[in-house]
Amino acid sequence: MATTQSHLLAALAEIELAAEEVLASKQEIIDLDRKRNSNREAIRALEKEAKSHYKGEESKSWLAMGNSFFRLPNRSAVNMLKTDQKKLDISVNMLRSGLKDKVNTLRDKEGKEELKGFGLVALSKDEFSAINEVIRGDSKPAPMYHFK
Repeated sequence: MATTQSHLLAALAEIELAAEEVLASKQEIIDLDRKRNSNREAIRALEKEAKSHYKGEESKSWLAMGNSFFRLPNRSAVNMLKTDQKKLDISVNMLRSGLKDKVNTLRDKEGKEELKGFGLVALSKDEFSAINEVIRGDSKPAPMYHFK
């Protein structure tokens, strides 16, 4: 009796740990997505400011990095934000792909089957163009009406 209870408690602890990992990954994705959105807003604001300023991209703007403020040229500030944006995109995509595996392991530990359609991947450009060719066809369709 005690061994079955200990096995049950161990299984519940594993399920709880897997669920915490899923929730932590979701929260990290949300936090990075918020940062990504604020970066996007900053990039657009700097680009808009550069268009309206008489110096253009050579104008300088104040940027807050950590606990410090820096005055940088608009061009370099935008470039820094764009590289940060690319890094955020990569990390969010990696977390999202890892989240799929974590959810599947959680469902496996819960004794449920895997989610259907959860592992879908978008079509590449080549696959999409091939499907469009099949749908449209290479030859023109035969006319429905023949006029003399």
